[in-house]
Amino acid sequence: MKPSPNAQSGSEVSVDQRTWPAVSVIMPVLNEERHLSDAVGCIMQQSYPGELELVLAVGPSRDRTQQIANQLAAENPRVIVVSNPTGRTPQGLNIAIKASQYSILVRVDGHSLLPSDYVRAAVETMEETGADNVGGIMAAEGVTPFEKAVARAMTSKIGVGNARFHTGGEAGEVETVYLGTFRRTALERVGGYDETFVRAQDWEMNHRIRQSGGRVWFTPRMKVTYRPRPNLRALAKQYFHTGRWRRVVGREHQGTLNLRYLAPPIAVIAMACGVVGGAFGFWLGWIIPGGYFAAVAIGSIPTGRGLPTAAWARLPLVYATMHISWGLGFLTSPPRLGQPKV
Repeated sequence: MKPSPNAQSGSEVSVDQRTWPAVSVIMPVLNEERHLSDAVGCIMQQSYPGELELVLAVGPSRDRTQQIANQLAAENPRVIVVSNPTGRTPQGLNIAIKASQYSILVRVDGHSLLPSDYVRAAVETMEETGADNVGGIMAAEGVTPFEKAVARAMTSKIGVGNARFHTGGEAGEVETVYLGTFRRTALERVGGYDETFVRAQDWEMNHRIRQSGGRVWFTPRMKVTYRPRPNLRALAKQYFHTGRWRRVVGREHQGTLNLRYLAPPIAVIAMACGVVGGAFGFWLGWIIPGGYFAAVAIGSIPTGRGLPTAAWARLPLVYATMHISWGLGFLTSPPRLGQPKV
């Protein structure tokens, strides 16, 4: 990735005898009619003392995303709209980075809602730690009973393992973070986002930053509201493709797969073997899938506390959908997935 001709390391603002660097927020958007105005509003209302701009890389959407983005830019000169013809996230991120001006880059999604102190917390954490990328908690919050069940699953160790950006924890160095606030120099050092990674580009990028000697830092001070998928089909599709692309990362970067990533495919294989054995008369085979679903149901009791009854009732199905879809995606990931097309 070549340095942006527009990149400025200056444009700093002094407030209360402290210098605050200018910040570029980059946001790839596609079919975000429902959430875009709220997401942009949260960015424009940041309590950050320094200069701030927002670059929207808009893909060929099927809804009113482009019109909304154009209107937001017309209303606020700090909002810049650029085109992302592919509609893909890594391409959009690289396009937005190139169009941005400043030396610190805050990645945001079109359905993410930032608290007012998010950018300030990011810059302060970066300066305190010297990290190349800092990020916080993916705070999933639902509206419907199904979304509330998904949100609880996405913040539970039963649902997503022990990743701190999902479940919280103490500040410190980590493998990856949600979204992220980067030093431009770090992105340029590793060549930007790898555009072959349609999914899992954050994990892959952070791996290369760490391999190049950089640090990725988690802080619970940074918390982003995330809207979960609205129905079972969308959730299954999300986790299926996440599993597929996480295996691509494992193939590309040997030694990066651990038990947390292997548990879902192992569970899927074990349950499939159990079902086949049970179908051929080995009744003990049914113990494996039966035991899994019993464990999920029992685990939903403590993790569902505080949820409305309708959301609590959906929690076991949500857990199973996340695990099985992720595992199936991992197991069926084609060897050529993520490889440049010849």
